[in-house]
Amino acid sequence: MTAEASRQSLVPVFLACAAIGLQAGVAIPLVPLALERQGADNFTIGVISAAWGIGMLAFGSRIPQLAARFGAVPLIVVSVVAGSAVTVAYTLTSSPVVWFGLSLLHGLAGGVPWVVSEIWMNVVVEEKRRGRVMGLYAMLVALGLALGPLVLQVTGVYGSAPFLTCAALALLVAVPLLPYWKSAPAIEHTADSGFAIVVLAVPLAMFAGFVCGLGEQVAFSFLPVYAVGAGVAAETGALWLSAFVLGNVILQWPIGWMADHYDRRAVLAGCTLASAVLVSLLPMVPAQSPAVIGVVLMWGGISFAIYPVGLALLGRHFRGGDIARANTAFSMLYILGGLIGRPLTGAAMDAVGDPGLGWTLAAFYAAATLAALLALRRRG
Repeated sequence: MTAEASRQSLVPVFLACAAIGLQAGVAIPLVPLALERQGADNFTIGVISAAWGIGMLAFGSRIPQLAARFGAVPLIVVSVVAGSAVTVAYTLTSSPVVWFGLSLLHGLAGGVPWVVSEIWMNVVVEEKRRGRVMGLYAMLVALGLALGPLVLQVTGVYGSAPFLTCAALALLVAVPLLPYWKSAPAIEHTADSGFAIVVLAVPLAMFAGFVCGLGEQVAFSFLPVYAVGAGVAAETGALWLSAFVLGNVILQWPIGWMADHYDRRAVLAGCTLASAVLVSLLPMVPAQSPAVIGVVLMWGGISFAIYPVGLALLGRHFRGGDIARANTAFSMLYILGGLIGRPLTGAAMDAVGDPGLGWTLAAFYAAATLAALLALRRRG
């Protein structure tokens, strides 16, 4: 594939990423809200929601090898079909134990299109445009995520209809990639390079992925539950997620532009500090006040930018097979953040009430701010 053709291949992968966001926007609130309706406590909701991440972590290290062997598009197609089948299986039972197993299986398949798409983009994009391309990618995912809860206004948030809709939407991910079945950019796999090496090479970027994953996955698991606990309807709680991701649509491009024109470590520090302030404000704003939407919107837009800025930091340091391994490690740390953050936040909310959500997230955002400021003291 020529350089020009490689750049053109960003268009279908962008469309696929928007479809990933749409499907995720429908899927993410379903299990937490269903469990909340059944009377499950927040810790249980957090554990079951984290099962997706366990599946991803168990399988993620094999994704670059499989993508190099079978090709990016065939691997994505197989994974979305498998994920769609798992989503249908949720409608056959309401057992929390079985749902934990289904979430685990979903993580095995669901991480593939996400990770492979990011590797695809980082392989193709030029360094001078990396921040903006990753910002545009995040914006399109966010757009899909924002539309997802709107779909739930039509299907409802309970029963089999939203799960079946979600299964159908998952198949859309593969459609724009099918013309690239054989011509997608080659993904290299470097067998003699361990994950620890790439993590230690760019610790700030990797920690950014961890903290961003913790914040986002906690928000998607607990923001609707937080809203219901504060006295708003479940459908309105789902719309809070739309506000959370709408901020991403608005802010990703300008923050991506900043990441291409200023020190990315400073941009990262600004995003994490602002996120810490905003989640600290959340418990202070009445849930029925329009101001809460503004806080959630700004928090979502700024905190989501941690991810593409971290990816841009990552892409600057790696080439060849190591970019695939580094991207996968970054994604796995993002998932690990959610795996730790969901039950931790659920336990904090059980212990101190709704403010436990904001306090937990603020602590991690503050730690990332400190890490970025310390990194700024080093040259390069």
